[in-house]
Amino acid sequence: MFENVGPAGAKNLSLDFEELFQKYHLKIRGIIHVGAHYGQESDIYQKFRINNLVFFEPLSKNFEILQSHVGQNAKLFQKALGNENKKVKMYVEKANNGMSSSILKPKKHLKQYPNIVFDSEEMVDMVRLDDILEEQDNYNFLIIDVQGYELEVLKGSRETLQNIDYILSEVNRDELYENCVRVEQLDDFLAQFNFQRLETNWEGGTWGDAFYVKSLKE
Repeated sequence: MFENVGPAGAKNLSLDFEELFQKYHLKIRGIIHVGAHYGQESDIYQKFRINNLVFFEPLSKNFEILQSHVGQNAKLFQKALGNENKKVKMYVEKANNGMSSSILKPKKHLKQYPNIVFDSEEMVDMVRLDDILEEQDNYNFLIIDVQGYELEVLKGSRETLQNIDYILSEVNRDELYENCVRVEQLDDFLAQFNFQRLETNWEGGTWGDAFYVKSLKE
């Protein structure tokens, strides 16, 4: 997630966690990581002694690796997040180790990364974060890496957002996936919860990362 685009056109968030931590003097009680893949960032979280960790990863093969990679104290859910509780189809690719897989059908992604072929599908369980996360006040950092489905994740997290101080999310300014949310829409939605976008990195040209911080109420 905190890496640059790899040779296969890997879509990973590239804003550096350590730089954000130091620049903004982050006080992190716990992290909710949505779209965790293999849990590659767990070592970074442990470095900063963040004990309250919860990871969401819906795809079966990814989740098996995630289970073997993260510490025993972390909470793991083989679930997709959205604004409904239901079964949903995901479009799955293998060339990028499943990191480009999405609930949304790929569109311009197919032209930008022609080597990544979405050649299979998997039915997964979708839940609302507000319905599944207990002890919400233990977590104040939300990380979202869900290939254009970020707004639906946030719509299902309205209660949880009351306790969130920081959000790191993948953002899009083109339709890499059909009807994917654009960064301006995320800005507008999160403004309702007093979040401001302080950092943006358009690493992929059409996609990038954004870091939001909740402003203090006057």
